[in-house]
Amino acid sequence: FFTMIVVMIGFGIVIPIMPFYVEHFGASGAALGGLMAVFSVMQFIFSPVWGNLSDRLGRKPILMLGAFGNALSLVLMGLAPNLTLLFVARALGGILSSATLPTAMAYVADSTSNEQRGGGMGVVGAAMGIGMVLGPAISGPLADRSLSLPFFVASGLSALALVLILIVLPESLPPERRGVQQHAQGRQLARMREALGGPMGLLFFLSFLVNFALTSFEGIFGLFAAHRFNYSATQVSLIFAVIGILSALAQGFATGPATQRWGESAIIKASLLGSAVGFPLMLLATTFPTVLLTVGLFVLSNTMLRPALSSLISKKAQTGQGAAMGLNNAFMSLGRIVGPLWAGGLFDVRITY
Repeated sequence: FFTMIVVMIGFGIVIPIMPFYVEHFGASGAALGGLMAVFSVMQFIFSPVWGNLSDRLGRKPILMLGAFGNALSLVLMGLAPNLTLLFVARALGGILSSATLPTAMAYVADSTSNEQRGGGMGVVGAAMGIGMVLGPAISGPLADRSLSLPFFVASGLSALALVLILIVLPESLPPERRGVQQHAQGRQLARMREALGGPMGLLFFLSFLVNFALTSFEGIFGLFAAHRFNYSATQVSLIFAVIGILSALAQGFATGPATQRWGESAIIKASLLGSAVGFPLMLLATTFPTVLLTVGLFVLSNTMLRPALSSLISKKAQTGQGAAMGLNNAFMSLGRIVGPLWAGGLFDVRITY
């Protein structure tokens, strides 16, 4: 939990200031969408690879690799002199840091029973939420000094996470349980097509759809707020901090009890309905308080979707937990590819309805 907080602080520092960093290079909304998408393209390709490797080699070395890759890519992004090298650094980060999330979810699956699984995934979500509180809170003041500084601080935090994993974190997958359930290493798209036709096909499709919608919001919101409301990096960071607070509270205290009482399927249906209502409500906001209110309502309705989906997929997994979480992360990444590209392109056409 603490290791995931440290990793997500590094992530949370960067996201709110990315639109301003891209504009620093004279880029458009489409370029911002592309920069967000290239990270997810690499995650899409490599997440299942790391998930399978964690089933064979153990969780700890793969988590360490993810933390190291994140630290390296953030340094390179902070040093990038032009947009091309920024894209290269972002792609490298997607390749290496994509080892972190599916392996962390597999670690939770190793360490929990079926009854505890929803709460365990909620704990990972809460760690991500806390990181998304502290990261933006740090990001705003740093960006006021230099737009590159948040990248270096985030890199240092990822390096700290690497040390914590090495020294503190125990291995959750003993040698005798590694590689018990082997499956063919095929091309990723072929494996995804096969998964869509299987018993968990609808769940994987929902993982894509949820992340497409959410990253359409996350990927372009900072640029939208800057152009429509003339918000600064500090104000955008504050909004993301509010998002993180609500996510951490809901996932930390509500996900486990709610899934145990009503089950993952009911939570998914209710969250989808709330998200569908929450999106258009955000268009009605005109002042900073109403922006905070409508974004907060959307986040509260959306916040338990991903842990509930991950928990249900984990319970229904027919292969190793690392492989199942890696495949789930691939569908999530596919949504994160299409969402920012779609939103960035539409932003360049027209920023409001």
